[in-house]
Amino acid sequence: MKYIKQFCIILLFSFIGEVLNHLIPLPVPASIYGMLLLFLALLTGIVKLGQVEGTAQFLIEIMPVMFIPAAVGLLESWGIVRESIVEFVAVMAVSTVVVMAAAGLVTQLVIRRGGKDKKGETK
Repeated sequence: MKYIKQFCIILLFSFIGEVLNHLIPLPVPASIYGMLLLFLALLTGIVKLGQVEGTAQFLIEIMPVMFIPAAVGLLESWGIVRESIVEFVAVMAVSTVVVMAAAGLVTQLVIRRGGKDKKGETK
């Protein structure tokens, strides 16, 4: 029952993201709205980590399985993709490097700031 409640909380934020996607005329996916709202709710304490942690961990563990439909769809459209394979590979390579660099820089920033208190002094 605990996991059903946790899943419903995550689903609620996903639904609110869908509603915001239809109300706000920006090219932002609904899932991003939902994730940002859940993140803000966790930061402000509206939702406690323990209220969603078990189900979130499970969803992260099965994430690779979620990519299978996308991969099958890509294989089914091979005729279209084949014509632009060089462009696809170039975009994937550049975006992978950019994401890795951004994640590394953000991680370094968080680690550096995590060792300081509010006055800027090292703990």
